[in-house]
Amino acid sequence: MATSEQDKQAHNKDFWVQAAITYGYILLWIFLSALVIMVNKYVLAYANFPYPIALTLTHMAFCSCLALVIIKLGLVDTVHMDSATYFKNVVPIAALFSGTLWLGNAAYLYLSVAFIQMLKATMPVTVFLVGVMLGTEKYSALYALNMVVVAVGVAAASYGELNFNLVGVIFQSGSIVTESFRLCLIQLLLQARGIKLNPVTTLYYIAPACFVFLCFPFSFIELPNMMHSTTWEVPVGWLMLSAAAAFALNMSVFLLIGRSSALTMNIAGVIKDWLLIFLSVLLYKSPVGQLQLLGYGVAFLGVCWYNYQKLQSARPPVPTTKSIPDLEKAPLLRTGNSDTGSSRDN
Repeated sequence: MATSEQDKQAHNKDFWVQAAITYGYILLWIFLSALVIMVNKYVLAYANFPYPIALTLTHMAFCSCLALVIIKLGLVDTVHMDSATYFKNVVPIAALFSGTLWLGNAAYLYLSVAFIQMLKATMPVTVFLVGVMLGTEKYSALYALNMVVVAVGVAAASYGELNFNLVGVIFQSGSIVTESFRLCLIQLLLQARGIKLNPVTTLYYIAPACFVFLCFPFSFIELPNMMHSTTWEVPVGWLMLSAAAAFALNMSVFLLIGRSSALTMNIAGVIKDWLLIFLSVLLYKSPVGQLQLLGYGVAFLGVCWYNYQKLQSARPPVPTTKSIPDLEKAPLLRTGNSDTGSSRDN
């Protein structure tokens, strides 16, 4: 009897320890996601370094080197693939990812962090439309109605934006579109072919290709301006902090794999989005009007309802035996994407 009671206490203690570790990782992910975005905003808008492609190149170079070291030291198992598979299945995703990061970072030059987070609420709309077009999503009138609600909410938030800038909106919209295609191509080119990459191997294969792709626009758009201008300076410390935080963000995702459900991560993403809006107002004095908050609230509810529907559709049938299967693993959509670091939480 005493042994049974001791085993129960030990089990309860282990449960709470594991729960504390899991939620500690989630808090770390939220912190790093917010850190990457806030530091990127500071570097581009306040540190005399208005070069989003150069910033993204720094991230890709840093992440490529560290991922290479981790793989070569054998700390993480890699996935071996031939060159044909790499160029056919990985390079297109890297091209879209480089566009997502470049355009998303460029938006910080023109828009507040708060407004960018509100615009990111349209991610489910574009993923749904692109998914229907590419065949990864099935059209549903109920889903389409959800998308209309989200779009109306974001439109209201945009109308209420006090510092609206069309160029910034175009950049952020481009980032959302490229990210939507990237997410759908991951399903078509990687998951459907059984290619599974963890965050480290993803950086190992994709970050170098992203660096190469970004070199082309950098050479024609930013490099000539940097060579003929003397008003900019290299914030070395901030750039290294941004790159390190972006890499750490990917590692936090690696730590969370298998420890949390899709629903838990979705809730964490919602908390992160609202936290970023609050930090944008607090640190950068971004003006946020009542109409903006109302519109974003409508879009937020639409996204939550959409995620709930996806959750229900992915739920397995009720088992007839005593064994209960794991919770669904279907990916959910958060109101915010690849945060802009090297992870699109980025």
